[in-house]
Amino acid sequence: MNFLDEVPAIRRIETSRDDLFAIDVVGHVTAADGENLFGLLEAAYALHARIDVLVRLVDHDGVDWANIADETLEQGAIHALEHVGRCATIGEPDWTADAQRFLPPSQPIELRHFKAEDEAAAWQWLAAQPVGATASGVST
Repeated sequence: MNFLDEVPAIRRIETSRDDLFAIDVVGHVTAADGENLFGLLEAAYALHARIDVLVRLVDHDGVDWANIADETLEQGAIHALEHVGRCATIGEPDWTADAQRFLPPSQPIELRHFKAEDEAAAWQWLAAQPVGATASGVST
């Protein structure tokens, strides 16, 4: 496949809150997608000292963690601890238990997993809603 034909696995979701970083993770996440995600998060941290995060998994097919620079992963974890208050994940797999193992026991981040059919509860938990086109193509 030509790289120009590839669609990024990380796609921003516009929301009703400026301080909510929301994304769809679609299919397989390459190292380039992962590096891009960390860059997008850094931009969000520059705009807001504290943010909440929503991650909606769509046909998730794994992440190339081994090919993402160790420095990027380390800095990503440090900055998440400094800036993220709540993180909601929607869909499968539920990776919140894995994430909690990498965070200190007294972590400042509230992590919650929601099944795909409970997506509305995730948005409610974060006091937000998607605006514009969604992954399903329906405008709100």
